[in-house]
Amino acid sequence: MGLEERAAALGVDLGYEDYRGEDRRSPEASVNKVFEALEKGSAPSAGRHGALVLRRGARLPYDRPSIVETEDGEQHAVDTTLPDWMPFGYHTIYGDDGTRRRLIVSPGRCYLPEDLRTWGWAVQLYGLRSANSWGIGDLGDLDRFNSWAASQGAGTVMINPLGASTPGRPVQPSPYYPSSRSFRNPVFLSIDAVDGAGDLDMAGLRDAGRRLNATPLLDRNAVWELKQQALEALFQRSYPAVEFDLYCSDCAEPLEAFATFCVLAEHNPGPPWEWPSGLREPHAAGVPHFRRENQERIRFHKWLQWQCDVQLTRAGRHLDLLQDLPVGVDRGGADAWIWGDAFADGFELGAPPDEFNQAGQCWGIAGFHPRRLRESGYEPFIQMIRSQMAHAGGLRVDHVMGLFRLFWIPEGCDPSEGVYVRYPADELLDIVALESHRAQAFVVGEDLGTVEPGVREEMAARSMLSYRLLLFEDDPDALPEDSMAAVTTHDLPTIAGILTGSDLKAQKNLGPPANEQGAKDMGDRLASAAGLPVDAPLAQIIPAVHRRLAGCPARIVMATLEDAVAAPDRPNMPGVSQGWPNWSLPLPKTLDQVMESDSVRRVVEAISDRVLRPPAPKGTPDPAG
Repeated sequence: MGLEERAAALGVDLGYEDYRGEDRRSPEASVNKVFEALEKGSAPSAGRHGALVLRRGARLPYDRPSIVETEDGEQHAVDTTLPDWMPFGYHTIYGDDGTRRRLIVSPGRCYLPEDLRTWGWAVQLYGLRSANSWGIGDLGDLDRFNSWAASQGAGTVMINPLGASTPGRPVQPSPYYPSSRSFRNPVFLSIDAVDGAGDLDMAGLRDAGRRLNATPLLDRNAVWELKQQALEALFQRSYPAVEFDLYCSDCAEPLEAFATFCVLAEHNPGPPWEWPSGLREPHAAGVPHFRRENQERIRFHKWLQWQCDVQLTRAGRHLDLLQDLPVGVDRGGADAWIWGDAFADGFELGAPPDEFNQAGQCWGIAGFHPRRLRESGYEPFIQMIRSQMAHAGGLRVDHVMGLFRLFWIPEGCDPSEGVYVRYPADELLDIVALESHRAQAFVVGEDLGTVEPGVREEMAARSMLSYRLLLFEDDPDALPEDSMAAVTTHDLPTIAGILTGSDLKAQKNLGPPANEQGAKDMGDRLASAAGLPVDAPLAQIIPAVHRRLAGCPARIVMATLEDAVAAPDRPNMPGVSQGWPNWSLPLPKTLDQVMESDSVRRVVEAISDRVLRPPAPKGTPDPAG
């Protein structure tokens, strides 16, 4: 089999079109490593035994009638075509060739209310500290903020990913480098909101925690050390709760595996492949004994997840909480330990060089192995999407292009040596659509950066909202209606950072190639949107930009708290590992100050009347193409 045929059979792109529109060929050495990884351990019969993901009316891969056992246990004889009455969901089909396969029946389109037209806030929760915080913004703070935002007319609040990190020090600062995308990080728990906190003498811990609010940067290690002591004490004092037992029963095997991993990580520093051989996999010989010896500690980690669930439910009751799904996971973390072969070994995900990251990006995270994911019945993907949509009115899929293809960079290589690997996009999108309908949660795809042809068209066909930024748009009126629009994101400069020049200065000091022309273009777009000179006062430009944003056709418009308080520093500087406090900057105003701030009030006034304006007529052509 020749190189081209082998690449086509495995779903590998031998090259790609870069941000300049020029064709780039991936290095042959990298391509061969990808070939080897995709062929290793994949069953030749995967096409016959992997999950079937279909829509009603689709042709079944059998020549004679089959038996379908639906989720509710009923059995039905079906012909060679999936009938129109087949319920959406996860079923089992018994083929005429003796095979037994998971059958996933999807509506094909995501949940999207016809009248959805609202505004909201993008919040880096860790930075939203209040007087009651223990050095980091928490779910209690989110509850207060969401209540306030809803009272001002906001319909949604988007938060940074809350995925769990691996226990131990140092505590991982990046929300986009999770140990698990199916479970949550207890560092975000509000201690005072845990039942029994008022009955326990924690004055010393509480005072120490609140003193951490004065630190100029977040100290997650100190925060978790104090919170862990408090939570362990509360767990010891907690009485058996029916709700907790029900939660454990509902989550069952995945929760048991996750909690076991957490305790194993506490006992064994380093990644799982450095642990004793009998503990490196969930079904390894030593794991049952370890569980028996550590039942109470495993139960503690289950209890932490229950508390996260309770507090997130409480915070999400005021409006549509928009959760954020990272594109990958820590290769040494819980999800990779639990699901093992479903993830690709020897590669890190990233992105090729683009206009604003001219060295490219290596994110240091692991992605799914496409063939083995399908062989697993997509169970890791399903659990991840379902967990992310729990208690949420919407889901933002970071780097949505990753459902179509991902840039695999061999370990130790430069981003320029990466290779694009294809994923079963139709099937993944059908699963997202199914879970979206079950959760009644709309979906936003983060389609920024290098977007290959056809992705946005497919998103539109799936009722998945595009994500557009004024920093990159010359004409806000040309934005598609089925989109969520904002000024900037956590990976890009704030309005103040652009217009004062502080962000460009920081980039030059840090060393990554700085795009001076790009920075100027962004400043010009902001001034144009505001209808003011580029050197006008920030107090005038910031609300004017949001007033312009509010008038665009997008269904949802979002403001960031960093922009509303005129913060000059962005939350994250991609491609910079030292010299910039990525994911560790608190807001320059506390939660209480935010809710009383004149600058925040002016942004609210500028953006909040958009729900009174009629949406664009249905069927209007999309000027953006």
